[in-house]
Amino acid sequence: MNTRTVYVPTPDGIALATDVCLPDGTRPRPAVVIRTPYGRDAHRAELRGWAAHGFAALAQDVRGRHGSPGEWHPYRGHERTDGAATVAWVRAQAWSSGEVVAAGASYAAHCALVTALATADGALRDGVPDAVIAAVPALGLTETAREPGGPERLWARAGWWAAHGDRRDSDPDALDRALADDPRLLEHLPIARLADRLAEGLGRQLPSWPRLWAGRSRGRLVAQGSAARLPLLAVGGTRDPFAEDTVALWHAWGGPSRLLLGPWGHRLTADPAAPAAPARARVNLGALYVRWARAALAGHLEPTRHGVIALGDSGRWHSTRARSAPRPPSPDSHRDRDRRTVATDAAARASAEAAATVRVLPAVPALSPDTAPARTVAWPFDSPTGLRLLHGAEFSADPDRPVRSDDLAVPAGGDRADRCLLLSPPLPRPLDLAGAAAARINVTADTPCADWAVRLTALDPSGRADPLAFGIVRRTGPPGEAADITVPLGTLGRRLPAGTRLRAEIAGHHFPAHARNPHTGEDPVTATRLVTSHRTVNPRGSALHLPVVARRRYVEPVPEICR
Repeated sequence: MNTRTVYVPTPDGIALATDVCLPDGTRPRPAVVIRTPYGRDAHRAELRGWAAHGFAALAQDVRGRHGSPGEWHPYRGHERTDGAATVAWVRAQAWSSGEVVAAGASYAAHCALVTALATADGALRDGVPDAVIAAVPALGLTETAREPGGPERLWARAGWWAAHGDRRDSDPDALDRALADDPRLLEHLPIARLADRLAEGLGRQLPSWPRLWAGRSRGRLVAQGSAARLPLLAVGGTRDPFAEDTVALWHAWGGPSRLLLGPWGHRLTADPAAPAAPARARVNLGALYVRWARAALAGHLEPTRHGVIALGDSGRWHSTRARSAPRPPSPDSHRDRDRRTVATDAAARASAEAAATVRVLPAVPALSPDTAPARTVAWPFDSPTGLRLLHGAEFSADPDRPVRSDDLAVPAGGDRADRCLLLSPPLPRPLDLAGAAAARINVTADTPCADWAVRLTALDPSGRADPLAFGIVRRTGPPGEAADITVPLGTLGRRLPAGTRLRAEIAGHHFPAHARNPHTGEDPVTATRLVTSHRTVNPRGSALHLPVVARRRYVEPVPEICR
């Protein structure tokens, strides 16, 4: 095999730096295209792995980053047009069989998806790939900036912008150094001007920071994916902050789609503090990608939406299936060069269908009742067999002393509770959880705007705390009015041993992971005044809803994904 660097032209004349790794031999090959802002050099081993299995493999710096000229504007339309131009260029090469898989993780997954969903007319006709591998996808600017329930993702966005924003290269440790010099950096108000203070530590300006918070709408790519016909492999982790976007994308996709949800974080690695996973829990993602790509390009995938969820590090995997199957693609749709323009009414019907399947979590599609691995079980707050209230039925959410996202310790009580704290009795037997979870709480706040953060922690018999689930939503309404609120807690995949206790915390803040709600009704991004919010949780109207596996049907993940 050999690797060389070429410069792929785009419609406006920018030439994108691209590494091309070709297998030995002269026969035409299918290609894998990775477009990334994080440096194409990091993909050299991956390119060689694809080439060793007979694929032409390409890694490209997006415009304005590393070796590619131009200006980079994250999540703007140039990713779509540049991606389409690259796919068309690949198909025109003598070494290309014409088959293309767009692949990537995080922002690179966004690049792959917008290329796959580009309109199929005009100059972009040959720029639509035949299959997509999207791992831990960062679907758009709004999706990365805000939770589905509204609160702003402060720490992650400050870290990403400090490392990658408004620069040609990357500095992964930039925020850590800035915080070492200025520990109260993320407390700066207003958030819209945080970049000014951050610039002092970075030694450079971040002019694109305000645009990050300008958008409010989300779900564009998910809605567009409902009319897609090409195959999708969606890979995510139950510890990834974008896990629910991965699940939503898989569920709404119109072509054959597979979901692989492992016990991983955003880097597709396990929690370093967790015990080592059994050998059967480890998945060779490279080998799985190759096997899936071959099946997808050959048209051998079943025209369904199904996948697998790992039960934490137990080595057990459960199969899962979306409520409704997509329409069967035509026999040669995975190679169709004349894809028709997406029909608006078809997309609308598919989006409505996806919304109608939501049973437990408004932001997360439910699984089909007849094939789901779990049933939703309620754990009431007012029951000795559910969750017992320890303290904090009334508490204060003080923005000057917020509940911290980076500290699992909880106060023992006292005169001034800062959260509602509940605890379950020890589990009498092992418990498997696989699917969507939620907290449904009856609450009151004395301010016109309030965030409700729910953190669920598993305490093993020795008392060691392990994060299990988290969710946060923002509610506006008349002060003092009781409300029933559903807080989605994401898709769980865990096996809890006998003796485990579940600890639930309900708080008004989750800082610095999320921005502090000022409680005045002002936009938290522009607010400069903070007030305390007094809260009440009614245990009798509240419960935790968990996806408990009723029938244990374990599967092998690779064959399940590739069938």
